[in-house]
Amino acid sequence: MRRTRVVLALLCALTLGACSSSGGAGTESAPASGSAPPAAGGATFAVVTHGGAGDAFWDVVKNGAEAAGKQYGVTVTYQGDGDPGKQSQLIDQAVSQKVNGLVVSMANPDALKEAVGRAVAAGIPVVTINSGADSSKAFGAITHVGQSEDVAGRGAGEQLKAAGVTKLLCVVHEAGNVGLDQRCKGAEQGLGGTVERLQVDVGNLADVTSKVTAKLQSDKQVNGVLALNPAVAIAARDAVKDSGSTARLATFDLSGDVVTAIKDGEILFAVDQQQYLQGWLPITFLTLYDRNLNTVGGGLPVNTGPGFVTKDNAERVAKLAEAGTR
Repeated sequence: MRRTRVVLALLCALTLGACSSSGGAGTESAPASGSAPPAAGGATFAVVTHGGAGDAFWDVVKNGAEAAGKQYGVTVTYQGDGDPGKQSQLIDQAVSQKVNGLVVSMANPDALKEAVGRAVAAGIPVVTINSGADSSKAFGAITHVGQSEDVAGRGAGEQLKAAGVTKLLCVVHEAGNVGLDQRCKGAEQGLGGTVERLQVDVGNLADVTSKVTAKLQSDKQVNGVLALNPAVAIAARDAVKDSGSTARLATFDLSGDVVTAIKDGEILFAVDQQQYLQGWLPITFLTLYDRNLNTVGGGLPVNTGPGFVTKDNAERVAKLAEAGTR
């Protein structure tokens, strides 16, 4: 968190005092979106993610991107589709519109390689976010913003091990998402025990509850569940209750319901990749590149996590989640 504050403080200085004194980078809250933008402006940046409409996680990313756009006086458009083919089409549309910069999440990098390549070939600077860090530089992006999924997974596994978990169920909600695979592998390393994967469909949460319940009832050795999505986490919480299991539950990523469940002791912790920054920082970086040809990261990803939300800090985070910034 301290490193993030330092980065944001530097960015405030580089963007000609764009951060207000009351909502500056030294606090955990986001800079005020209503502050006066710099005199220069006019750029248009497109954000194209693999998040579907109404997804609580991606709504926060969108909030961050749009707030940064208001801060810097630039236009930000946001579109998302979980189908890689449709996401590629959205990228091509942005290229045809001759945007000044592009932000792309790459849950399925191979499927997006050609579309991202066309953007780069057209001279459009690309910042990748969230997923696909290993492919970002090779595809020609100027930087990647997100968290190291294997590192975050290891941290989750270590915390679950400390809580007494010996056999873990890792609930995978999107087939082919490389980031989710890395999370489960990292959790296995951190746990040092058995990790079994369960494939579910995030679009059918009732079925998620049913499948996790069935697994917990059929395998009493499973004493830990790791969700990789906040909506899946709530479905898994219900499964733990329905099955009568004493399994410890943890999750990746936040929502208001997840924070409440942490406060109530139903979820042990959430791995927080601070997705607001995955919207805010790319627009900041593209603005710096557009106005001053600055690049950030030196060829390495800019990490927004992992952090951990536990019962100790859940109350403070809950207030920020209500505001749409966490």
